Amino acid sequence: MATAPANPNLPLFYQDLAPLSSVDHADFRVRMMDNANFLVGQHAVPLTTDEFTQACRFYPIVFSAGDNPVPLALMGLNEGINTFVDDEGKLLNPVYVPAYIRRYPFLLARLRPDSDELSLCFDPTSGAIGKFDEGDLLFEDGKPSEATNGILEFCKNFEEAGQRTGMFVEELKKADLLMDGEVSITPGDGGQQPYIYRGFQMVDETKLRDLRGDVLRKMMQSGMLGLIFAHLFSLQLMREVFAEQVKSGKMQLVTEAPTV
Repeated sequence: MATAPANPNLPLFYQDLAPLSSVDHADFRVRMMDNANFLVGQHAVPLTTDEFTQACRFYPIVFSAGDNPVPLALMGLNEGINTFVDDEGKLLNPVYVPAYIRRYPFLLARLRPDSDELSLCFDPTSGAIGKFDEGDLLFEDGKPSEATNGILEFCKNFEEAGQRTGMFVEELKKADLLMDGEVSITPGDGGQQPYIYRGFQMVDETKLRDLRGDVLRKMMQSGMLGLIFAHLFSLQLMREVFAEQVKSGKMQLVTEAPTV
């Protein structure tokens, strides 16, 4: 279910990266984006565990396949289908917007491989940053503006949430709780061939029930158990997302029942 960015050397959504500079971008402004056209056709977005309790009300939360799984909010079940935005990238209904989306076009990146220092960078192709008449200045008197400091703080918080998410996933792997997921959905009146969705991971409820009491107690005390339940409860939304795909007519893009 998870797709890689078009440029494998860049994170999802980002077409290019440039470090924010008080010299090169002294008179640049950042403005609100009218739409999120980078979301059109994107069906899965990375999610941090800090967001599980909010996101589970709107999106199925799964884990990507492979040895280094990451949590994903599913905005569609098929490649190229996003049921939460229109063809211009505007939200169809009020929903929780994952921090990964809200962070764009900024991020913290390591510019030198021999240094752990992270620098604030942006995607110059986004159209949100430039020499505009409107928007917030990025620098004032050669120093980061209040807007830039707010962006930097948001990106720092996102990185910290990402570290917590990584530790959560490592604990799931250590307890051997992740399994290959599979969902079968039969559209309409049940007379059609079912759509089989694979290519993701989920928590194995049987193994969860069989965990020793001390392990479960530790998970409950750390808050990990609540995150697991948020993930499991969210899986019922897969059928709702599928129904939205059918309702919108986007399933016409799928020529046969897929195995994703």
